[in-house]
Amino acid sequence: MKQRLQRIGAFCLLLLSACAYAEPGGEFYTGLGGKEGVHKLATQLVQLVQVDPRLKAQFAEIDAPHLVDMLAQQFCELSGGPCRYSGKAMDVIHDGMKITTAQFNALAEDLQQAMTMQGIPNSIQNKLIAKLAPMQRQIVGK
Repeated sequence: MKQRLQRIGAFCLLLLSACAYAEPGGEFYTGLGGKEGVHKLATQLVQLVQVDPRLKAQFAEIDAPHLVDMLAQQFCELSGGPCRYSGKAMDVIHDGMKITTAQFNALAEDLQQAMTMQGIPNSIQNKLIAKLAPMQRQIVGK
């Protein structure tokens, strides 16, 4: 049961990884608020998914602080910041989870809401979403 819960929690991490490297330069990273901003964004996202009726059952017993840390690393790396994601490969973590398109979309919506709540400009939101959208093929139905 614990392993399944860890795998479900990692679903969020898969959504927030990308195969492509972040563009060099600091505008994207700075637009997310730098180190403090990406951590706040990750924290806000985890809080949202834990109360989202579409997702909260999957995140009920997740190690929230660990998930926040992993998400913050990914946001930072994707945005060209100085961080590197140190977690397991996303395809390994999510194998057998059978994530639906609806779940993928719900998490993406929660991410966009978290960014709006953090005052992240739409242009920066769009950059992060663009980095994450191609991940759907790697996540849904696996």
